[in-house]
Amino acid sequence: MSVRILTLVLAMTVASTEVSTQIAKPGQTSPGAGPVIVVETEKGTFEFETYPNEAPKTVEHIINLVNKRYYNGQRVHRVVPGFVIQMGDQATRDMTKQEMWGRGNSGKPVGVAEISKTRRHVRGAVAMAHSGDAAKADAQFYVTLADQHRLDPDYTVFGKVISGMDVVMKIVMGDRIVRVTVRGATSASPQDLETVQ
Repeated sequence: MSVRILTLVLAMTVASTEVSTQIAKPGQTSPGAGPVIVVETEKGTFEFETYPNEAPKTVEHIINLVNKRYYNGQRVHRVVPGFVIQMGDQATRDMTKQEMWGRGNSGKPVGVAEISKTRRHVRGAVAMAHSGDAAKADAQFYVTLADQHRLDPDYTVFGKVISGMDVVMKIVMGDRIVRVTVRGATSASPQDLETVQ
């Protein structure tokens, strides 16, 4: 009897070790993930991995905006508790334009809807916001605060928070985004780093 129990315990230990090696630890990317984007806010920092295999144009578009410092100094313009936080409108740098927040973008949409059946709206998913046409998504993205699978068929999920979800949960409307960078990115030329206005 004790040999059976010992064999069972060993088998469970091996199985749990195999499972734990497949799950990304906080701050580490999951298999198939691309560059990591670091979002420094006044409440703290969170990081999300990107999915260039499923959403190559979207990931490239967002990384280009990050490298141009598009998001630096903006504010989170939408927070719906239990649903999402949203950012990416350059008008949020101006507190006197609060009634206009959420309408602006970079002016250069992604141009394609990269909706995947693989990447879904789980808690911490990062996806592109749009006003009716996923191909016209531009600079605004959101982070889900809970699973939101009803959004899966209509919105491009291009990333997922891998560290700092506690920071995401503390963010309120109007919180400032200090800086957004790509972790481990090589230094860009000065013209690449100009702030988009």
